[in-house]
Amino acid sequence: MLKNLKLRQKFTILLVLILVFGLSLSGLSLSALLRQNAKQEIATNALSLIETMSSLREYTVTQVTPELVDKLETKFLPQTVSAYSAREVFEILRKKPEYKDFFYKEAALNPTSLRDKADSFEADIIKRFTDEKDLKELSGFRSLPGGDIFYIARPLKLTQSACLQCHSTPEVAPKTMIERYGTENGFGWQLNSIIAAQIISLPASKVIEKAHKSSFLIILIVSAVFISVVLLVNIFLERQVIGPLKRLTRVAEEVSTGHMDVEFKQTTNDEIGNLAKAFKRMKFSLEMAMQRLKRNTGTTET
Repeated sequence: MLKNLKLRQKFTILLVLILVFGLSLSGLSLSALLRQNAKQEIATNALSLIETMSSLREYTVTQVTPELVDKLETKFLPQTVSAYSAREVFEILRKKPEYKDFFYKEAALNPTSLRDKADSFEADIIKRFTDEKDLKELSGFRSLPGGDIFYIARPLKLTQSACLQCHSTPEVAPKTMIERYGTENGFGWQLNSIIAAQIISLPASKVIEKAHKSSFLIILIVSAVFISVVLLVNIFLERQVIGPLKRLTRVAEEVSTGHMDVEFKQTTNDEIGNLAKAFKRMKFSLEMAMQRLKRNTGTTET
């Protein structure tokens, strides 16, 4: 089949095969790299949110709770609880389009509010933070009935002694809090111990979608560049190789039919020019041979 193709077609097929092979070979590695980059970018945003929530928690404990602590004797105010403030503020933040897919939870083994109760997966995260003192961060993918999610978690350590007023023993906790939550949960906490894990999560499809968009854009750019290269190569071949070869072929055909008045023009010093020079010498040798043959024929007749 290749024997019947012209030089330009052979080059084009070769370049297209290189493109297909190159894209196929780099597809998996490119996808993995872009997925990692997308995960890293999302993780950076998630960590920024965790830092913001941590700052909000500290603000609540140091500035809001002291101002409202006296009122706890008559009415329990959840706004004095740092976990509640962080969760509520994050829900407000999620109303913005760029954060609507993010979810925040302070998963605890023994929370006052059962909405913060850690499931088995989150409990394992807390256990790792407790067992591995130098572990500051965990991230990865988790499978849920509603679909896979990407999560990033950090340990939450009890560093404010003011928190023990509500979480040491039921006897010292505000009565209004006991009336609301009971005495079963949220007690026995110790200072400087890890009580929970701050977890930011979002659907894994968002990470994959972001990577696919970047991958598609890169492949599109590479394909456009390669198509441009194919066109430029074809133009170069036509002007520098195929065109001169066609002219040499046409002149050679003229010479082969006895038209010796045509000339092989050498316009370059490359291989095509050397070929034209060789044809020119061949034509000159052919002319000399024909003249010698004519002289010999004339002598014989005489």
